Amino acid sequence: MKKQLIVYVKDPNNKKVVTSALESGVFALLLTEPESAKVKQLARVKTIAPDGDYKLGEDFVIVEIKGKQDEERAAELLKQGKNVIVKTTDWTIIPLENLLAQGDNVYAWVRNAEEAKTAITILEKGVKGVVLDTEDVNEIKAAGEAINLAGENVKLEVARIKRVKPLGMCDRVCIDTCSNMTRGEGALVGNSSAGMFLVHAETESNPYVAARPFRVNAGAVHMYVKLPGGRTKYLSEIESGDEIMIYNYKGEGKIVCVGRAKVEKRPMLLIEAETKEGKRVSAILQNAETIRLTRPDGTPVSVVELKEGDEVLAYTEEPGRHFGMKVKESIVEK
Repeated sequence: MKKQLIVYVKDPNNKKVVTSALESGVFALLLTEPESAKVKQLARVKTIAPDGDYKLGEDFVIVEIKGKQDEERAAELLKQGKNVIVKTTDWTIIPLENLLAQGDNVYAWVRNAEEAKTAITILEKGVKGVVLDTEDVNEIKAAGEAINLAGENVKLEVARIKRVKPLGMCDRVCIDTCSNMTRGEGALVGNSSAGMFLVHAETESNPYVAARPFRVNAGAVHMYVKLPGGRTKYLSEIESGDEIMIYNYKGEGKIVCVGRAKVEKRPMLLIEAETKEGKRVSAILQNAETIRLTRPDGTPVSVVELKEGDEVLAYTEEPGRHFGMKVKESIVEK
């Protein structure tokens, strides 16, 4: 579910704040006074206010957490089906964690984009949205970008394996992330940004190798990997502190941080496939049992077991990239 950005407007005549909020994909503006008409003169936007589209105190309730009694009140409001905006005197995630365990309609009152990023990932599922309390337009835009990237999804397609060809030794990149993944999750990589396989994380164990659920053995150094915001990067450029996208077999995405990227020489395989629409997908992956693609039902399949006609998940788009950004141009990649 897409997270919601709400911007607290102290001055309804502040056009810069209202405009920045709109440009950042705001769900609604929060006003503590019945002044919805003023901001609606500036733009068509939903409001949470005493006279708003959502009634403050009825549809949305602000609870300032000063002690356990306040937390218990917020929990009771959640049980009543209210949207609860949690405000703390010194920003902390503990009350949010406690309340998220009791209901989904939890919103966090935050002061900047970094706090917003933290709030939307608490306990993995995160809060339903954030109320941003700032008049800094750069912070509003940064928070909007963070919210928009949360749950960045793609449409995955079924591709049939056409060829698996052993290659010699190549430099390959193994990405160790700072997050554990589960079965059905992995990274999108490919020889071309126009066609990528969902390479499964190393969540599976066998008698010889333990599971490494934080790892995606991503492939040859020249290949692309999908990043947040629709961008890509060469695997050779990935380093500690970068962010990459991880997707499950349904195409639902999340942002994870890279802990390290290891480049080592390994025997490789060229894997080629084709979608039902005739789009070509290819990748060069390590020739090892632990390297897996993803079947349409989310189960992993080892690259050494692949045969012509097997179905795996892929992502395709029109070709054309400039420094990792999507561009419209004529291009042929072979």
